[in-house]
Amino acid sequence: MLELINVGVTLDGEDGKVEILKNINLKLDNKKIYVMTGPNGGGKSSVAKAIMGIFNPTSGKILLDGVDITHKPITERAQLGVGYAFQQPPRFKGLKVHELLELSAGKTHACSACDLLYDVGLCAQDYLNREINTTFSGGELKRVEIASILARDLKVALFDEPEAGIDLWSFQRLTETFENMNRNTDTTIVIISHQERILRLADEVIMIADGTVSEITSQEKVLSTIEQFDKNCRCAADCDREGYRNVNFA
Repeated sequence: MLELINVGVTLDGEDGKVEILKNINLKLDNKKIYVMTGPNGGGKSSVAKAIMGIFNPTSGKILLDGVDITHKPITERAQLGVGYAFQQPPRFKGLKVHELLELSAGKTHACSACDLLYDVGLCAQDYLNREINTTFSGGELKRVEIASILARDLKVALFDEPEAGIDLWSFQRLTETFENMNRNTDTTIVIISHQERILRLADEVIMIADGTVSEITSQEKVLSTIEQFDKNCRCAADCDREGYRNVNFA
């Protein structure tokens, strides 16, 4: 279980201190999928970064299976089984795709690089020996990073808008991969997304707004907002058919 107790994060801004998270309280169980959603700029990525250790909490506690990890560095959290796929992944000049996947999997977790790349919509033949450099598009980087997270035996897997830059076929493969990960492991999966198809995977939906947890609710309640979507939108029919649409929180 991952637990956040009254977690707050304050960062240095141009005009002084800025409180970006306030009294975040969450209990996330093993073998469940949580989708974190809400208005842009509301604090969703900041919660994930606090869990990963990218942002250091200025108040409260973060517990992983009862162990206080509040002030542990990123590397230590990674060793304890916390993984994070960035919204904008980094490039690794000099490192090839197969090398990244092998490093991610380690010696104790058997995985097939071909299967991992297929799960994110990439052909192994085209990518295994490619260097992760400036020739990669944002979408390609995103998929390779998600594959590296899937390669690990994690307690908590955080995915920040994993659908960004991914075509519809690959997006469908990705949702199936999340379902398989949930079915075959005890990993706590946290996905930041506005996408309807991702929301349909959720055991619970965590609404984040203004740096706080505004509500923890069911996918049914959130998806009911989609039913009220303006049907006069010219692309609504296509979006309905594909299930590839943002929930509107405006």
